[in-house]
Amino acid sequence: MTTNLGALLRHPLDQLREPRMGRRLPQLLGGLVLYGLSMALLVQAGLGLDPWDVLHEGLAGITGLSFGTIVILTGAVVLLAWIPLRLRVGVGTIANVVVIGLAADLGLALFPRPEALWLQIAFLVVGTVLNGLAGALYVGTRLGTGPRDGLWVAISSRSGRSVRLVRTVLEVTVLGIGWLLGGSVGVGTVVYALAIGPVVQLFLPRVTVPVAAAGPGADPVPDGERPAPEAAHRP
Repeated sequence: MTTNLGALLRHPLDQLREPRMGRRLPQLLGGLVLYGLSMALLVQAGLGLDPWDVLHEGLAGITGLSFGTIVILTGAVVLLAWIPLRLRVGVGTIANVVVIGLAADLGLALFPRPEALWLQIAFLVVGTVLNGLAGALYVGTRLGTGPRDGLWVAISSRSGRSVRLVRTVLEVTVLGIGWLLGGSVGVGTVVYALAIGPVVQLFLPRVTVPVAAAGPGADPVPDGERPAPEAAHRP
């Protein structure tokens, strides 16, 4: 986990000084927009959401705010927890907080909630695959992690506790609160949990932007900056 924490502690200017910004910035924006749209597909499927989106949906229901607005506000609140952890906010982190929520609201306006079960399943499957691709796209730009990922990665690194323990405690807590607030928990929650890791792992090597010239067969991602597959699917 020290490699992930090292990436989080990098100065934002160091991220921007790396080459291939002509590809990295558009890929970051495209990945974040796709992430928000895929979230909307999962919401409209109505078959259950991942833990953080269960919380987002529950908060949206009790506050009357839009789903995307809640995504933005939650991301901003989580960023406050970065302060005592001494994490640096990257360009991608700020974009993550704002763009995903706006894109999610756009998707909810564009995608009607299907009535037929086969369409609901299609929304779930397509939304999960696109969500994994989107996560790989923005993580692969190396411009900063999402606020929620940064939280559990840093807590694990600072405390010495295992990633599995820290992430499980956080996500079970978030899921429980979201469920109590009326968020959707169902078969889609299980499908997402089982599928998202392999989907991200499939796409991540293919979309990670090399930051230095690499010879044939060389790994384009330096060892000290390799994003863990499980860290790539949560904004």
